[in-house]
Amino acid sequence: MKAIKFFNYAFLLFIFFSNPLFSQKADNPITEKSLKYEILKMDSLFFNVAFNKCDLELYKKIMSPNIEFYDDRSGLNTSFDVEIASFNDRCSRPFAVTRQLVNATVHVLGDYGAVEMGIHEFYEDGKKVQRGKFIIIWERNESSWIIKRTVSYDHEPV
Repeated sequence: MKAIKFFNYAFLLFIFFSNPLFSQKADNPITEKSLKYEILKMDSLFFNVAFNKCDLELYKKIMSPNIEFYDDRSGLNTSFDVEIASFNDRCSRPFAVTRQLVNATVHVLGDYGAVEMGIHEFYEDGKKVQRGKFIIIWERNESSWIIKRTVSYDHEPV
């Protein structure tokens, strides 16, 4: 009788501790490390190239037409056209506005995409003027990534 109880407990412990091994999708080859690399590469493409260098076509490609942008300064924007107008306004200023990533973490969101959270700083003609926090929901779109939702908050002058 003790042997059966021991076997039952051992079996339950095996199931409990092996669950994470079996819960991974076999068809999902993305590891946390490769996911972080991909998302940080997309972050760089979106901000260091499209945003900082005013590449409108690239900006449009990486941002979802159904964007939701939450900002502690301006509230909620769900209009792609308003985001493009804001982009054009920023790029037409007589001084350059750029964004630099300070740090970020990336986590998988099931088979949907990824969430990136971090801190970024904004510059005007190379002078740091603001620091804030952000959350970006990245959606896997065929073989690439697009920004679906963004929360930009806790902005403070530097």
